[in-house]
Parts: sequence; C-alpha cells; structure tokens
Amino acid sequence: MGVKIVDKPWGREIWWAETPAYLGKILEVRAGHKLSLQYHREKLETLLFYQGEGVLTLAGNETPIRPGLTVTINPGVPHRIAAGTDLTIFEVSTPHPEDVVRLEDAYGRRSDP
Repeated sequence: MGVKIVDKPWGREIWWAETPAYLGKILEVRAGHKLSLQYHREKLETLLFYQGEGVLTLAGNETPIRPGLTVTINPGVPHRIAAGTDLTIFEVSTPHPEDVVRLEDAYGRRSDP
C-alpha cells in the first residue's frame, strides 16, 4: 500500500501502512477541533501523542494530552480527542477501520456501516 491521505472535517489522516495484521495512521487534528465521541466494535488501537496538547476522554475520564502520552483503547470503550493546539498522533490498530459507532459528532457524521 502506498501512502493515502484522507481529509477530515477536523484535519486529516495519513495512512502509511495497511496489512492483514495492522493499520498504521498519522492523525493531524487542528487546534479547537475534536473527534467524535465514539467506540469501535472490534478495533483495538494504540495512540502515541507526538505533538500538541488537548484532552483525551476515555470511558468518561479526562486525561491531559501531552507529547509522549501513549494509550491503548480496547474495543467497546468510548473515547474522544479534543485538540487545544494542533495535534499529531500516531495510531496503530487492528484492521477494522469501518467499525466505528459515533455517540456524538460535531460534524453531523453517522456511524459507519
């Protein structure tokens, strides 16, 4: 797979790897934006917050985002990322990119099929 860039209302995703075992992305979230409050049915993801500051809400608990923070999010756990400054996040996950369930979304998007 070559690099794939996907524009999002909150920034963009840069897909750098996709194999049967894992998916690798870089998330760039613009300051003042936030991702959906969501969970994944099957996807297990690990996030490394590389640059920027904000707040991660994970299962109702808020954690300040700072460079170097690493978090693993299990399937079924609601989470949201809110960017205080521009964020760069490295994500590696199991390959279930279409299993998101959005509980709340600032951009009017619905859950993927």
